[in-house]
Amino acid sequence: MNVAMILAGGNGTRMQREIPKQFIEILGKPVLAYTIDIFQSHPQIEVIGVVCRKEWIGYCREMIQKYGLTKVRWIVPGGSTFQESVLNGVNYMRDIISGYKDIYDMPAASKENDAKLKETDYAVIQYGAAPFTSHRIVDAVLEMARTYGSAVSGTPCYQLLSVKDTDHTSVCGADRDQYIQIACPYSFQISYLLDIYKRAQDQGLIDVAEPHTTSLMYALGDTVHFAYGDQTNIKITTDEDLGLFEGYVLMKKRNRLDSKDESDDK
Repeated sequence: MNVAMILAGGNGTRMQREIPKQFIEILGKPVLAYTIDIFQSHPQIEVIGVVCRKEWIGYCREMIQKYGLTKVRWIVPGGSTFQESVLNGVNYMRDIISGYKDIYDMPAASKENDAKLKETDYAVIQYGAAPFTSHRIVDAVLEMARTYGSAVSGTPCYQLLSVKDTDHTSVCGADRDQYIQIACPYSFQISYLLDIYKRAQDQGLIDVAEPHTTSLMYALGDTVHFAYGDQTNIKITTDEDLGLFEGYVLMKKRNRLDSKDESDDK
């Protein structure tokens, strides 16, 4: 079984909006719904869990039912940091595996793939405000995780890089070929994901190794494996990103209409 864990526990404070960025509507639909739909429509993903800001859980449940996101089986409250939110999701999966929690927390959840979650299954971690991810990228991280136990989406650096001396100056360039941009989704065999967070807790790293699971991996001395990534796969961080995503949605709709017209003409 492949389970997607969607992280929707952030504040999105950098955008200075009244609501978290994952709940901002684009063309009448919340960003989070677009993100979940990537995995709802993905044939390799059987189950989805959401980690959500506590005060938005009721809204999230209504949104999931409204958009027919039937693969969503549970929602758990987020934490005050990224690591705490992931840990809440990881602990919930661990409790499902141990039989302490029910995999069907959502009343409208589909039970077509009624199977017990196991440590040998795979988890895919995705930011709720990262709706650009493609099925090709999800395929790539799952394939590599099956070989190495884990994988992240990695995109080569195409822009020139410089080392800052001050906020406005640099006297040294950086070799962009030596760097790679890490993006979600991350994929892990669940046993390994549980192990990462257990070792991180034992070593007191949860509160100091922010902001990602890869930060814990580096702190623990583990190896990060890079799967396919591309420049489209960005996380919404600024107002400009929201505009980009609206254009992306409109482009996808136009492409679907063009494909339908071509099919009708045959």
